[in-house]
Order: sequence, then C-alpha cells, then structure tokens
Amino acid sequence: MTEVRKLYDANTDLSSPCGCGRHRTQHEHDHDARNDANSNDAQVLGSQAIESAMVRALFPADGMRRRFLKAVGANTAMAAIASVLPIGAMQALAQDKRPLEKKDLKIGFIPITCATPLILAHPLRYYAAEGLNVEVIKTAGWALIRDKVLNKEYDASHFLAPMPIAITMGVGSNAQPMNVATIQNINGQAITLANKHKNSRDPKQWKGFRFAVPFEFSIHNFLLRYYVAEHGLDPDKDIQIRVVPPPEMVANLRAGNIDGYLGPDPFNQRAVFEEVGFIHLLTKELWDGHPCCSFGAPTAFIKEAPNSFAALFRAVLKGAALARDPKNRKTIAESIAPANYLNQPVSVLEQVLTGRYADGLGNVKNDPSRIDFDPFPWYTMATWILSQMKRWGYIKGDVRWKDLTEQVYLLTDARRHMAALGHKPPAENHKKIIVMGKVFDHNAPDAYVASFAIKRV
Repeated sequence: MTEVRKLYDANTDLSSPCGCGRHRTQHEHDHDARNDANSNDAQVLGSQAIESAMVRALFPADGMRRRFLKAVGANTAMAAIASVLPIGAMQALAQDKRPLEKKDLKIGFIPITCATPLILAHPLRYYAAEGLNVEVIKTAGWALIRDKVLNKEYDASHFLAPMPIAITMGVGSNAQPMNVATIQNINGQAITLANKHKNSRDPKQWKGFRFAVPFEFSIHNFLLRYYVAEHGLDPDKDIQIRVVPPPEMVANLRAGNIDGYLGPDPFNQRAVFEEVGFIHLLTKELWDGHPCCSFGAPTAFIKEAPNSFAALFRAVLKGAALARDPKNRKTIAESIAPANYLNQPVSVLEQVLTGRYADGLGNVKNDPSRIDFDPFPWYTMATWILSQMKRWGYIKGDVRWKDLTEQVYLLTDARRHMAALGHKPPAENHKKIIVMGKVFDHNAPDAYVASFAIKRV
C-alpha cells in the first residue's frame, strides 16, 4: 500500500515509528520505499512525503484522523483536506525548487509592450530570485527570433502566439517541437492608417491598400485577413499584406510605403505621437481578449533542463501578475522605456498601458483594457489559430486539432505554476471566443473554417 493510500485508510495506524508499522524507524521505512521497484520515482516519493507531512500536521493525534475517515469516508476526506491544505501547491513548489541544470540563459524579445512580463522579470530580478542569470536580448524581427531559437542561440523566447504552432508543424521553417508556457499579453494591438486616409474609414474602400503585419504567423495577419474578408475583400487579391518588423512600421508609414498596418503597440501610439497616422480601431473591438504574444521554448530545452525552465516559468508569471494590476502601469512604463528594453518615450507607453490615449483623430479615449496580461494559455486560442492557418491555406488536409493544441500549449503546467504562486488559475481548459460577433466552436473547427465565404480551402 502506498504512503498516500495509507493516509486515507481508517484502519492504518500512523502513530507507529513508521507509517506502515513494519519498521523500527521512519528512516528504515524510507530506505525500503526507495528500493521498492513500484515506488522508484523520486518525484512521486517527494510528493507523497509532502502530503503525508501535511496530513499528519492537520491530525497530530492519529486517532482523530481515523475517526474522521470512518465518519466521512476516504473520498470525502481527501476532498475536504485538499480544500484546507495547499497540498498541490506545496508539491509543485517542492518539485520545481530542485537544482537548476542551466543557470546562464538567453531570452530573445521584440521591443513591444506585449513583452512586458518577460522584460519586467529582468530589472525586478525575478529571474535572479530563481537562481538564474538571464540575458534578455532585444531582437530586430520575428524571423530572426525564430532562427535564433532554432539554432539554439536563445534558450527561450518571446514568440507571437501562432509561431510555436507553425514551427512545431514545420510550416514556414524546419520542423522543431516548441511549447508555449504563457500568453504574454491579450489585446494591445490596433489597425493604424496613414493620416491621408482619415476619410477612408470603410474597409470596402481599401482595395489596393498596402498593409503591414509583423509576421506571417501572427494574430495580426489572421485578424487583418478576418476583418477585411468580413467586409467583402479578399486579403490575397484586393489588398497587399507585407511583413514589416514592428520597429520599422512607423517609418514605412511616414515614407508612404504602406497605407496602414495591423501591428503591436507601442507603434500604433507612436504613429499618433509622430503625427503620421491615426488609430482606426483597437483589435479588442474585433476579439476582446485575443492573444498576441507568448513565452515559450523548444521542447528539447524543456526536457534537458526542466528545473531551469520551471524557474523561468515562475519568473515570467510573476512579471505577468505585476503587469495585470492597473495601479502598476505608470511605473511599468518607466521600467520598460529605457534603450535596452523598448527605447520609447514614457508618455507613449503610459497611453498604451493605462488605456488613456489620443487616437490621432482629435479624441482622447479611455479604455483600461486596451492591453492586459492574462498569462493563461487557453487551448481554445491555439485551436482558433489553427483554424485560420487552415482557412488561408498555410496548412493542408486534415488537422490534428486536439493533439496539436495540447502538444504545444502547456496549459496544465501553467495552471500548476500559477496555483503554486497563488495566482488562482481558471479551472477550465477552454473559454468562449467571439470574433466580430461570430462564436467559435472549438469542438467543430472544420465546420467553422468551412463556414466562411472567403477562404483558401
């Protein structure tokens, strides 16, 4: 009988020198348990030891434990004890605090507000508190991020939410399994148009327009395509969509190389600041709560250095928790403004992070949820991304929707780490997604793809 089963057995006497009553001391009991062929997993043994210690602490006199179990039964007792003792959290913390396999790590990031949680973890020494020496490296564009991750120059990275899915599938690059640990941000994007188009706000007037997005495998590309298609334009025929690194978007708008872009902040607000463009709409108006960027790593790194990755996971989650609180946003703007991070005016970042902003059309708007930092990697998000990759012909044939989603997005790990840090993760694996009024059914993604009039399938 395992240690955990004995804890909830009313007929087992735990008051003897060891838990099973067959040894003279607990040390002998532990020695035999370690040599037991059915109990040779150190992680399981560690978890059992934690649960045993906590239950014994709850019932100092073993007679109390046995009377309680006889009165309510084992299953009810387990549920009741779990509700008052943070057993899972303590087990997670104990598991993750094991020796780090690699302490010197490199993380790539693009200088946009989406990267706020993983950037904040650097100056606030969240990485250092986990025993890590992390170098966060500002990178010019997403293709370079991808290549440096594939070449093992970066251990982990800031990604666009669709990138790890595409890389895992070998779409647009060599195939290499990737994982998403957290969503870095939700919302926080906009469609920005050049000032000359202030009288061309109807997308039906956009035939021939040249738009920029930061990368092919980006929520920006998929939302722009979705938006214009809902207004009757074919994004592959009626407009041009170009890949432009975010830091170059404002300059391209000023030069007249593009008519607009669906891009990340702070470059939407920076166009207004530079008086070269205006904010046509925030992408939250299309899908409130949509993911943009994520934090993740190659699966190989996670397998080779699980404890180091867990430490990274915790540090980034701490950054996300800090960024979620609106009262911290002005201070955060100052923290991420320096040249080694975003290299932006604090006033521009404050407008993005607080949601009180000038739109370039003479209005000052107030939208506190312009950007948020919910780190939970919902499976539904990954499935929707896959649906758009199929809709626009990036992937062909049958899609292993559930397998790919659960392979790439580390939802269970995120829930465990969040709970251990006291962040109250959602109990569900899926959330409702509504894009431009249309509900996405994650249980029927093929039907969803087929329902669109404009598609490449």
